[in-house]
Amino acid sequence: MIYALILAGGKGTRLYPLSREKSPKQFLKVINEKSFLRNTVDRITPIVNKENIYVVTNKDYIDKIKEELPDINSENIFAEPANKETATCIGLSAVKLVKKDKDAVMLVLPSDHFIQQEKLFIDTLNQAVQIAERRRGLITIGVNPTRPETGYGYIQMGNRINGDIPTFKVARFTEKPNLEVAKDFLLDGNYLWNSGMFAWRADVFLREMERYLPKMYRSLMEIYKDVGTDKEENTTNEQYNLIEGISVDFGIMQKTRKAYVIKSEFEWDDIGSFSAMCRFLNSHRGNSIAGNAFMEQSENCFVFGKEKLIIGFGVKDLIIVDAGDVLLVMDKNKDQEIKHLVNVIQEQKDYDKYL
Repeated sequence: MIYALILAGGKGTRLYPLSREKSPKQFLKVINEKSFLRNTVDRITPIVNKENIYVVTNKDYIDKIKEELPDINSENIFAEPANKETATCIGLSAVKLVKKDKDAVMLVLPSDHFIQQEKLFIDTLNQAVQIAERRRGLITIGVNPTRPETGYGYIQMGNRINGDIPTFKVARFTEKPNLEVAKDFLLDGNYLWNSGMFAWRADVFLREMERYLPKMYRSLMEIYKDVGTDKEENTTNEQYNLIEGISVDFGIMQKTRKAYVIKSEFEWDDIGSFSAMCRFLNSHRGNSIAGNAFMEQSENCFVFGKEKLIIGFGVKDLIIVDAGDVLLVMDKNKDQEIKHLVNVIQEQKDYDKYL
């Protein structure tokens, strides 16, 4: 059986102050009238029945997810006791699904992506499931790069295997490169962006975890023993205290010999920064604007207005975001540094209510 696991525990810090601790990016409605999370669920229903759609998150977001997804069973929302990175939350979900269905195939999908050409997307997922079953591999979805992006990881394609959509053995994963390396990857033509979407049999994933993350595997197997019993919550809390979190890319995908990548053909963006959001907003005299904004003698600015009118006059290369209680004004070239900015603000206790 095919199951979808939607990762919805992130804080989306790079879109602060639109994205906050209590209402992070996956709940934002910036592209259409539906949240990223709602769009993610609706997008996969042609391939996964709603009773087989699961969401993994943290305790703080459970009520908001139930409100956003009233058609998803409450039992299908997995709550982590702590954030221990993606390898851990996917592993926790895998043991729960294996307990339910020993032949479970997991589609692992972030909750905050923008995707168009949805038929191509579904075709790609169908092929990923077929390869996961046939080759017992760990399948990732790659995206053809259109610019030297430093905010994404990259995948080098190896030997091609059979498949209607071009599919390759993974030669290697590379984490977010600097600009010069990203330019080289673009020119090389043999690298894809790492979308963070995966497909695999849950049991195959857990076997690879046993090989490359044995301590985490042992903790998750302790949880597995008590899934569905009165002990499950206590055991999960105890084992999470012992787990050292790591991302699934660092912990498993960069090490496994079972990795394959499908070269997707649908339009994709994770809209993880204001620069990315610019590509989807209205253009106004050389600026990207949304909401209540007017620009005069200004260029290359991103402006996200709310209630009050934002007027830009004689400025360039700025990000201006009105989030009601917070007004952000910053150099557009520092777009990738917002997470650092939020960490600095967190150290100043007087600003907690603005986070």
